[in-house]
Amino acid sequence: EVQLQASGGGLVQAGGSLRLSCAVSGFTLDYYAIGWFRQAPGKEREGVSCISSSDGSTDYADSVKGRFTISSDNAKNTVYLQLNSLKPEDTAVYYCAAEYNPYGCTYRAQYEYDYWGQGTQVTVSS
Repeated sequence: EVQLQASGGGLVQAGGSLRLSCAVSGFTLDYYAIGWFRQAPGKEREGVSCISSSDGSTDYADSVKGRFTISSDNAKNTVYLQLNSLKPEDTAVYYCAAEYNPYGCTYRAQYEYDYWGQGTQVTVSS
């Protein structure tokens, strides 16, 4: 059974940091891209970042570029999202998702992601 388990969310003050984890089971990361998405209250879900297990390429939304870092540990079948310099507008439920894609990754096409985790809440206070 394919499962993605997102964890690591919490309450942090503006300027603080969190590290989110996405543990994958039921398949290996080979040839899969993992994306992180978030949904704030009253807003549509948006793509944040992605990483390709095939070539290690990454991509980031402009709103998080320079503050968030995505990485993967294929041996542990886990992808991480380091959140630094957090802002109140980063408050959202963060989801990880997997897409079979041996060529790279994109966080812009959510519909291409096949498997989704349950989400972890990130709250940034001002």
